[in-house]
Amino acid sequence: MNEKYRLAIFASGSGTNAERFFTYFKDHGQIEISLLLSNNPNAFVLQRAKKAGVPTKVFDKKQLEGGEVLSWLLEEEITHIILAGFLWLIPDNLIDSYLQRIINIHPALLPRHGGKGMYGSKVHEAVKAANETETGITIHLVNQHYDEGAIIFQAKTTVDQEDTPDEIAHKVHELEYKHYPAVVEGWVLGNYSAT
Repeated sequence: MNEKYRLAIFASGSGTNAERFFTYFKDHGQIEISLLLSNNPNAFVLQRAKKAGVPTKVFDKKQLEGGEVLSWLLEEEITHIILAGFLWLIPDNLIDSYLQRIINIHPALLPRHGGKGMYGSKVHEAVKAANETETGITIHLVNQHYDEGAIIFQAKTTVDQEDTPDEIAHKVHELEYKHYPAVVEGWVLGNYSAT
């Protein structure tokens, strides 16, 4: 019998990437999205999860750092954690318990334009300001430092001189939607290695 994998998604905002995961794994034989957790009680992603029939939990920093969130994950037999627009640093208790099993996506080609405070439009503005000719996404493992975990996958798109940060964001979002669920699937099933 095939092993079953139970994924939890951590998200803070609208949840467009999370919604792609709900759809991608809806009838998957081995992987299911078992839980969505958010640190923002007003995040639209909670409504997306409810509509998809995915259980949700909302938490604060004390619950995350104090181990309560880890307890929830263990109770639900979660095997992997996916970050989809989640901005807090992951505490050691989660990293130690889910070593090599927490995955994040960054909207640039790391190691460029990463680190604390580099998320969302700030990244695309930095890419524009640096006159980059290409940008993209980096899917990576999570460690104790922002955007420094081993890289699993990168995809690139061109940046034209006249592109605005919003246009760059649109190109990057297209890459996220195309690749993130499939790469997570490959990682969970052992078809990818990290560098």
